[in-house]
Amino acid sequence: MRDRFDRILDHILHSLPEEVIARLDEMPLIIEDEPDPELLEEIGMDAEEELFGLHTGFGLTERSVEDSAILPDEIRVFRGPIIRFAEDQQAEARTHGEQSEGEVGLDEQIRITVLHEIGHHYGLDEDDLDRLGYA
Repeated sequence: MRDRFDRILDHILHSLPEEVIARLDEMPLIIEDEPDPELLEEIGMDAEEELFGLHTGFGLTERSVEDSAILPDEIRVFRGPIIRFAEDQQAEARTHGEQSEGEVGLDEQIRITVLHEIGHHYGLDEDDLDRLGYA
């Protein structure tokens, strides 16, 4: 499942516009299996909650020339929660008699998560991302 996830992610990243890819060259995109319990606690989430991705740092719209000594932004994407969510969505679709294409749910959730976190980098908030369909 891990290899499949990484192949899908690689395909999504290669399909992004060049200006977005250039931004990703300036900050790490870290792929982890699960978020650390300490991280969840730090950001105010319960251990039972699922975190798909996390942008840390300051969005481009929040920066100033005086911010030269800050650490670079980073994006983290967590395989486990995304895979579980996609599997749950597919199981629910099958329960309701809907057809599902094996990787479609996973592919779409990875894409939404990556674009959601990139959106934070560009200064978009949760409401903006929800309106764009990336929440």
